[in-house]
Amino acid sequence: MHTLRLPSSLRPSSVADSHSTRVAVAKTLAVGGVVAYNWWVVVPFVPGLMPSVNGFFSDLEATGRPHAQLMSEADLAAGLLMVAAFLLRGSRAGGSVRREWSWMVAFAVAGVVGGRYPYACSEGLSASCRAMEWRLQLPIHHYVHILSGVAEFATLTTAAIIAMRRTRGSSDRMSGFYAGLVAVLAVGYPLLGVAYLTDRLGTLVEPIFFVAFSAMVLAQVFEPVEPVSEPLSWAEPTAPVRGGPDHRVQAS
Repeated sequence: MHTLRLPSSLRPSSVADSHSTRVAVAKTLAVGGVVAYNWWVVVPFVPGLMPSVNGFFSDLEATGRPHAQLMSEADLAAGLLMVAAFLLRGSRAGGSVRREWSWMVAFAVAGVVGGRYPYACSEGLSASCRAMEWRLQLPIHHYVHILSGVAEFATLTTAAIIAMRRTRGSSDRMSGFYAGLVAVLAVGYPLLGVAYLTDRLGTLVEPIFFVAFSAMVLAQVFEPVEPVSEPLSWAEPTAPVRGGPDHRVQAS
């Protein structure tokens, strides 16, 4: 009998090593993306950068604001890093395909678009800007940013709900994580709606979503590809191997 040999480039060990490397790179890119995504943490330490707690952090990226281009570029870099991380990581986890993966890719793409097309003016800090916005009197890139922001919230929330349903009933710790994340979003959305409609305390409410979204990104990239197997207890009996040294064949 001839033994079928795989080419060296297709040996299981080399394929596994390649996949392991891709996952490691994906994790590094995801961490970098999350760091860039959370540029807002430095805002309180820059005097005068956020003149009021009633605004949103996107207002700081509006044309003409101090350091606006730097913040937009951080959002752009965050989105690109996350897209690369998700594509390298792939959609599999726990031995199966995750349906929420495509929604996470869409979330990252929306972040790229939002970073590329910032606000034309600070709607949360300027009543005249908000009035012009409602009258559709602002440049198109302002509305592209709004739509990309809505897409970010919609896609990641959808992904979180799908992930929660996928892991429901599982003893894996990811089940509790996704359920808790969805609960945080359920509490955060009414607060965000009130902040937006009343133009108050947006700076204090928005970080809830930055943190929740960042946690979701990292969870999706760091979730184990294969199921976590429980080690056998030393006391568990093992079945004898047929044909092993202890196997005896009796002649009839």
